[in-house]
Amino acid sequence: EFQVHAELLEEWEECVEKNSAEGYSARCVSYAQEWAKIMQNRMQHGQTLVEMADETSHMADYDGITGFMYGAAVSMLSKFWIHGESLRRWHNKETQLDDEGDRANESGGVLNPAVLIIG
Repeated sequence: EFQVHAELLEEWEECVEKNSAEGYSARCVSYAQEWAKIMQNRMQHGQTLVEMADETSHMADYDGITGFMYGAAVSMLSKFWIHGESLRRWHNKETQLDDEGDRANESGGVLNPAVLIIG
């Protein structure tokens, strides 16, 4: 199991339960869990989140998750995982096209990687 903030464990378990019935949402949860476990293992061996978050995101994606699923996983991990704040900040910087990631980092938000901007 990945390391959930102790004070949010019950809420995490409710999230897992609510999202376990339907395949799409269940895969969002399982992807988040698998990705976090891989990252935790790498951190235990001295790597930083920034060094391996992108690579490990692909390792946990064995079935072609969507951009929305990836974004949902980042949002879940940002809230519940003990390293979630670091992941959220990394994700926002990696996803931004201009300065929206910096703004999201200041506000506590998570950029949605599945949104297309046409202009």
